[in-house]
Amino acid sequence: MAQNTAQDMAQDTAHGTAQGTAQGTAQDAAGDLSLRGIHVPLVTPFTPAGDVAAGALEALAHEVLDAGATGIVALGTTAEAACLDEAERDLVTGVCAEVCRERGALLTVGAGASGTRAAEASLARLARWPQARAALVTVPAFVRPSAPGVLAHFARLAEVSPVPLIVYHIPYRTGQPLDAAALRALGALSGVAGMKYAGGGIDQDTVALLGDLPAGFEVLAGDDAYLSPLLALGATGGILASAHLATERFAELAAAWRAGDVARARPLGHALARMSAAAFAEPNPAVVKAVLHAQGRIPSPGVRLPLLPASEAAVAATLERLGELPAGLPQ
Repeated sequence: MAQNTAQDMAQDTAHGTAQGTAQGTAQDAAGDLSLRGIHVPLVTPFTPAGDVAAGALEALAHEVLDAGATGIVALGTTAEAACLDEAERDLVTGVCAEVCRERGALLTVGAGASGTRAAEASLARLARWPQARAALVTVPAFVRPSAPGVLAHFARLAEVSPVPLIVYHIPYRTGQPLDAAALRALGALSGVAGMKYAGGGIDQDTVALLGDLPAGFEVLAGDDAYLSPLLALGATGGILASAHLATERFAELAAAWRAGDVARARPLGHALARMSAAAFAEPNPAVVKAVLHAQGRIPSPGVRLPLLPASEAAVAATLERLGELPAGLPQ
């Protein structure tokens, strides 16, 4: 009995040491992780039969990185992650991980859940892919915890996650508005590297947050049409579905604001906002996938229920806006 107790204590100590080391590594990595630039949350291409088209996904990942994306996001909302089964989610993550390993690019993986224990389990699975550098975790949806409850949720996740967290703030999906003080408290957590900010517009809380960011905490635009003004206010980049369609121009916009080239940034930002608005005229990612298919970049425009395919009018409008983008800078 005493021997068993001693063994159990030794195992518990070893487990605790390993867990503590993993936590320390993730929290240390958050301070070293740069999120600057454009990250493309990849769609999940399907074959005409409706299966995941892994080859097309791999090609798409290389294409956006070739065009100047800093990194890619696997299993974001744009990937229709909620409509994929576990094996398909693993396939998508594995393809993206391999591309990022080859390219030395930053891989972020969507994870989390509305319940904290389920979110912990989702994050723990990321240890299977050492190429994953960050996890995109949405503020708990539907349950509507208090702001202190949201903070406690992310504090716990930051303790156990194998990678730094990017908080996904999107109140029009989660039903959970948070003011600048609450968002700043999330950003001050050890193990939180940044935030995908999709507030549905720019208001006083947006200005207040970006005017007083915690040290080492970066804000990425999450509403495509508001990328340019958010960059002007101090965001360091964006996670943008419409960047599939003009990756090089989005990267150019981020670089222009970073360089203070307002004369270049302002008209390009307006043109990209018009294109993004067209791409989001119907539920994402239907229009983006239809345009990619029209461009010959994925084998099917298909989306999974409850999403419906994009209309011809929405696709035509987006292609028209793409054609109206001002000429790029000379290479």
